[in-house]
Amino acid sequence: METGLISTLQRYSTKDGPGIRTTVFLVGCNLRCAWCANPELMLPGEKYLYYQQRCIKCGACVKAAGGGVTLTQEGCVIDRSAPLDFAKLAHICPQSAYEKKGIRMTSGELTEKLLRDREFYAVSGGGVTFSGGEAALQAPFVRETAMALKEEGIHTALDTAGLIPSDRFMDLAGETDLVLYDIKAIDPGIHQRCTGTDNALILENARLLAKADKPMWVRLVLVPGWNDDREDIRARLRFVKSLGSAVRRVDVLKYHSLGAGKYRQMGIPYAIRPGTACSGELIRFVEETAREEGVDIKVEN
Repeated sequence: METGLISTLQRYSTKDGPGIRTTVFLVGCNLRCAWCANPELMLPGEKYLYYQQRCIKCGACVKAAGGGVTLTQEGCVIDRSAPLDFAKLAHICPQSAYEKKGIRMTSGELTEKLLRDREFYAVSGGGVTFSGGEAALQAPFVRETAMALKEEGIHTALDTAGLIPSDRFMDLAGETDLVLYDIKAIDPGIHQRCTGTDNALILENARLLAKADKPMWVRLVLVPGWNDDREDIRARLRFVKSLGSAVRRVDVLKYHSLGAGKYRQMGIPYAIRPGTACSGELIRFVEETAREEGVDIKVEN
């Protein structure tokens, strides 16, 4: 039985596919999107976040660390390059200011947890969505879990950026009912600057999904100053149009800063400037361009 590393099970989700769903957030990603709302899921392995607002400045963790943690008026300053035992710090902290992210479980254990909400899935036409991070990096685990859910009549979806070798990717997609596909840019230079990697394989896998007539919901995130180039937006919409009837829905996702606090909790810099937001002018351009290109879009509120 396959084993996977999971961060969170988000129950009663309504934005990651049809109906009421449980979204399984898996650890690990091979993109480094500047705006990522889940930075704790980028790197592989278990990790700990520090919540300054929970800290009562008791100094217990400072004493236990023996160096690497300094107490200030605002809370603890953590030197994450130091050889710290975060499990020990989390155990000592009386206010749970240190929180572990990453739980290992078998596909059987995960399936059992997910089936607890099967009545909600049935009533709403929902199911389970595998997300991340990049869920496809743990393909054997996700595939085995999806197959077990399919045997129970549960709808499954894969939320992915598609940067996975095509044979492995299509094998996994074949065991799910729906693919939520993120297209962050068409121009390879823009994509490289925003995510740290090329997008040739991503676009090729989208074409393969369309050729296989795999139901897709395409997601187009907009981040001002990063991937809001007007010509590239038009190119994205044209590419989506070229995928044909396999694309059942196109969601335009406006940048939000809800993940910014996690960067502070992990002690890493956040690349997006404060106050960044999609303007009404930008959204109107996207809507008008979508109409011109014959693409029906839904703009997230």
